[in-house]
Amino acid sequence: MSSSPIRRIAVLTGGGDCPGLNAVIRAVVKTATREFGLTVAGIENGFGGLIQNRMRELAARDVFGILSRGGTILGTTNRDNPFHFPVEIDGQKVMRDVSDRAFENMSIHGVDALIVIGGDGSLTIAKELFDKGMRVVGVPKTIDHDLSATDATFGFDTALNTATEAIDRLHTTAESHHRVMVLEVMGRYAGWIAIESGLAGGADVILIPEIPFRMDRVVAKVLERRDEGKPFSIIVVAEGAKPLGGEIVVKRRVEESFDPVRLGGIGNLVAAEVEGQTGMETRVTVLGHLQRGGTPTAFDRILSTRYGAGAVNLVMEGRFGEMVCLRGPAVESVPIEQAIGELRTVPLDGDMVRSARQIGIALGD
Repeated sequence: MSSSPIRRIAVLTGGGDCPGLNAVIRAVVKTATREFGLTVAGIENGFGGLIQNRMRELAARDVFGILSRGGTILGTTNRDNPFHFPVEIDGQKVMRDVSDRAFENMSIHGVDALIVIGGDGSLTIAKELFDKGMRVVGVPKTIDHDLSATDATFGFDTALNTATEAIDRLHTTAESHHRVMVLEVMGRYAGWIAIESGLAGGADVILIPEIPFRMDRVVAKVLERRDEGKPFSIIVVAEGAKPLGGEIVVKRRVEESFDPVRLGGIGNLVAAEVEGQTGMETRVTVLGHLQRGGTPTAFDRILSTRYGAGAVNLVMEGRFGEMVCLRGPAVESVPIEQAIGELRTVPLDGDMVRSARQIGIALGD
């Protein structure tokens, strides 16, 4: 790994977009240029831009006014893994390791270190680049709140507020029409958005990946409410929830992606069963990418800013192969390897689950 002084850094956003990405980019640029006198290159469209040599200068004027904007001014993708990249050979698409191109393009642009903003997939690639000799620092990003090495990831708070507002809106129409409303939210392996929005929004049933559900228990809760004179119910289901003894519902596969499985459809499955077994009109709302878009909350703006500044500090301290994280009140760091080693899931013996049960929310078990 090079020991040359840091004069120029690059930043990219990988994986799905989420509120707060622009705030991180802004903090990286402002900290690097104002505090350390560095220049900054923005890599467009994630690792694809690193491979295809798409970089542009980022100065303070380029990040003016983006603190409150959702998305990312650099673009992103959840494909284009440099170690598993599609290339065409003799008219056939094959996957190849083209990571050497990343190093070549860094050299062409005089980039001394790279800041990768991403979730588990992007940070896994960041670690592989670090292991190969690149000076890399990571910033955790996921609306699923499922990275165990940090107390919080930016984007989650905004997604949670979006889901909670959706539940609030569904309540009024559910009560007016005497319907069961099923809200499908994101959460592949961890049910944080589902359980926290369900608690905040007053859901009657919450189904999360950590607790395989029994359909008869879900139906029983809906019928219990009807018998009590409440002819409507709100069911929140994480996209990764699955019935006891069953599998997650896969919508499609994208083989070139960091994680090729695309989930979707569990909400429709639950709704069909509820309507069929209760005779009550049931409707489904799939929140989908609404959770990823829009203006970040104050919490996410602040956390993103702290992470962006913290990432530049790690670079200048030579602490490569590490990721910024939140531990208690302080921004600290952990090795990227530790950051991607374990998912944070909803603890079944924790007070979140216990509180849900104690106030009468059914979890399907």
